[in-house]
Amino acid sequence: MKPENIDEALLPEDDQSIEFLPKCQDLDVVGSVVCGFLNTSGGSLVCGVNDRGDIIGIDDADTVAKNLEQGLLDGVSPGALVSVQVHPVGEKRVLIVEVPAGKDLPYAFEHVIYIRDGQTTKKADIDTIRDMVLRKQVEPERWERRFSSADMKEDLDEDEVRSTVNAVTERARLQFRESKNPIRVLEDLGVCRYGRLTNGGDVLFGANPAMRYPQVRVRAACFTTNRADDTYRDMKSYEGPLVPVLEEGYRFIQRNTPTISRFDRDSLNRQDEPLYPIAAIREGLVNAFVHRDYSDFSGGISIHIYPDRLEIWNAGRFPEGVTPDNLMSGHISVLRNPDIAHVLYLRGLMEMIGRGSVMIRKACDERGLPPPKWSEDDRGVTLTFYAPEVTPEVTPEVTPEVTPEVTPEVTPEVTPEVTPEVTPEVTPEVTPEVTPEVRKMLGVLEGEMSRQDLQDTLGLKDKEHFRKAYLLPALRENLIEMTLPDKLQSSKQKYRLTAKGRTLSEKF
Repeated sequence: MKPENIDEALLPEDDQSIEFLPKCQDLDVVGSVVCGFLNTSGGSLVCGVNDRGDIIGIDDADTVAKNLEQGLLDGVSPGALVSVQVHPVGEKRVLIVEVPAGKDLPYAFEHVIYIRDGQTTKKADIDTIRDMVLRKQVEPERWERRFSSADMKEDLDEDEVRSTVNAVTERARLQFRESKNPIRVLEDLGVCRYGRLTNGGDVLFGANPAMRYPQVRVRAACFTTNRADDTYRDMKSYEGPLVPVLEEGYRFIQRNTPTISRFDRDSLNRQDEPLYPIAAIREGLVNAFVHRDYSDFSGGISIHIYPDRLEIWNAGRFPEGVTPDNLMSGHISVLRNPDIAHVLYLRGLMEMIGRGSVMIRKACDERGLPPPKWSEDDRGVTLTFYAPEVTPEVTPEVTPEVTPEVTPEVTPEVTPEVTPEVTPEVTPEVTPEVTPEVRKMLGVLEGEMSRQDLQDTLGLKDKEHFRKAYLLPALRENLIEMTLPDKLQSSKQKYRLTAKGRTLSEKF
């Protein structure tokens, strides 16, 4: 049973993959449950909920979470990615431990192997353990665990190793045996054995892993139209250690997407924020790097930016059991590359294991954007973010050469004082650029009209055709404006002629 006042986004839909505990100071109890989840299909452990489902909370939750995380790191073998997060529920705080399905069975906690049987945790019997071991022997070794041909002296990026040590130490998620010894550090991170880098270690810490694995390159392009063609505004290819490449990809997106400006109601301060939520973009990128299929030499990661959407593609299909539907509802992550994911988690780049898709959807909803979409084909998985249904801001930001008179439509804070600047700019040469569709709309737009009113007046039934052929061109040319520019998705949104639009309409 799920407590009603815990956000559904924090927990999976399957009750059998959730365990509730009133306290979590007993490391043996928590460790056995975590071990059981690792050896089966993953799950979540919620600490601070009693047997009746009441939220009782955890005192000094941050300290408890830190001690619990360290205890699990020390007690679970082989090492596994387990997330321990503090979440407020009203005035109280609970701990949520997220455990993905393990890849390196069997797992043990303090040298004891546990499994889940329905909603209970129990010690594995000898037959179960034997079956786990035999399965591991016949399954091929993961690509990230195989040895790389990289030379530890020539190909290792020691600056990236030091950067990782600093980030992990700052978050106190792992204690290194010798933090100044790169080999020991990489061994502690699980990406080096017998003095040799694994493929995962090469991807993370190789100075240029693309020389050995060209599929690790990331390609990014910003197009001027809503389809991929040869006309692009910006295009880059990135290679190097994973985290710096990840950061370059993020900066490319920020550089080539517009910002939305709003004024606070209670002050004169303007707030500028990216069109797409920062947290959602960050999570989408991290997921692409963690879940992609690195073994596919024809694969990779691509970032495509269009005026009406952003696409992040990675090679590799969804893991078995994962679908777009259960991603949208929250799904315990089945990690394709747990070693790589573990390092990113220790660095603070991953937080919500298996809940990132829910966070992405929620962030887009709060921003007033259409729901993001996950899709899959034979080549890989694509995450698509959609711009608002009406986004006059997109064109000017992505297209630097846009003429000055288009500027007023960039930001929602367009005010009456802009009108005198716009009117004189209407010149005869503008008229030929107005399509017949826009002329028709200008001819019927009286006062303030909603989108549906305009469609009905024009006798149009196709919503998408009206948006692309009538509404967006008129907005881009600053012929019409929104009555609620800071509430793009408002049901009360209406449109009216600008001074430029009125002047042009009179000529028609």
